Amino acid sequence: MAPQVPTIEVPTDAELLQAQADLWLRPYLWRHSLYYLASMGLRCAVQLGIPTAIHNLGGVTSLPDLLTALSLPPSKQPFLGRLMRVLVTSGVFAAGNDSGVEIFRLNPLSSILVHGVGADDHHIQTSFMLAVTSPHYTEAALGLADWFKKDTLGPVPSPFKDVHGVALFDDSMALLDKDFDALVNDALAAHDNLGISAIMRECHALFNGLESLTDCCGGDGTTARAITKAHPHVKCTVLDLPKEIDKVQPDGVVNYVGGDLFHTVPKSQTVMLKLVLHHWSDEDCVKILSQCRSAIPSREEGGKLIIIDIVVEPSLGPIMFEAQLLMDLAMLVYTRGRQRNENDWHELFMKAGFTDYKIIKKLGARGVFEVYK
Repeated sequence: MAPQVPTIEVPTDAELLQAQADLWLRPYLWRHSLYYLASMGLRCAVQLGIPTAIHNLGGVTSLPDLLTALSLPPSKQPFLGRLMRVLVTSGVFAAGNDSGVEIFRLNPLSSILVHGVGADDHHIQTSFMLAVTSPHYTEAALGLADWFKKDTLGPVPSPFKDVHGVALFDDSMALLDKDFDALVNDALAAHDNLGISAIMRECHALFNGLESLTDCCGGDGTTARAITKAHPHVKCTVLDLPKEIDKVQPDGVVNYVGGDLFHTVPKSQTVMLKLVLHHWSDEDCVKILSQCRSAIPSREEGGKLIIIDIVVEPSLGPIMFEAQLLMDLAMLVYTRGRQRNENDWHELFMKAGFTDYKIIKKLGARGVFEVYK
């Protein structure tokens, strides 16, 4: 007997015409189908240096002045205007009208894409933007369907590793593309250090009474230096891979230790993990947390673990929640990690042998945890 072919109820002519109209004309379908062009437009703006050019023009400019500042051919002015229109609509720049002339301004988003600003709390995000819109990242995302179809034995590699043969942030990355590896490391540092000043202001009491702190995966010590500046009594140590520590010029303020947090964490009153654990699987997180637990004294002796990481929470509103879920998808594509809600965090802490925790502050998508032995 021939297998039965699944049937489908055929829509009426009117329904078919409406379905076609819905497919092509509904704004949300256009948005989901074409919004990658907004990302590519922002990448273009960063590569051209548009945010920096507007900043150098006093923070506001007309289209002709912007074209001149960018040294672009006059024939490209209409096209630049169309690019700016998209970026204004998507919230990257602000726009207005001055005596009938359209003008463009920086806003908080585009201000963190400006080069050459000397403020301590200005952490430029251009490397992050260029990394996540790079061909290496987009090729990994394009391979997602093929990745889902593969039945893999053992630990499941990320789609990024499946496509490129190397893991993100691993030493092997330099073999794939040395310049891209440097860009990714710069992007990671820029992303992790963004908002340090806000943490110092909003969570000042977090560091009161501390004598020592180890910042795991602390890179060049930007966060540790911010802590010692605000709290000179805290002796800070940065733990990171030897290849990262070798890049650092000792400053006499922060102690630097090369090592692997999976195997050892320098003992101190407090250990901090800032935007680290979302890169790792639950199993790996338990191993890391167990090392951190061994490095600190009990709660009664003043010991604690500080974790600053994303806490997925719908109550933050649809835009922030969507951003958190997209970050979770990014972790799926590029790493073996994930974003977690509070229940997920609680489960990790208990599995690693901790007894209690509290969220002392929520800063946007991030939560600041104190975790106790």
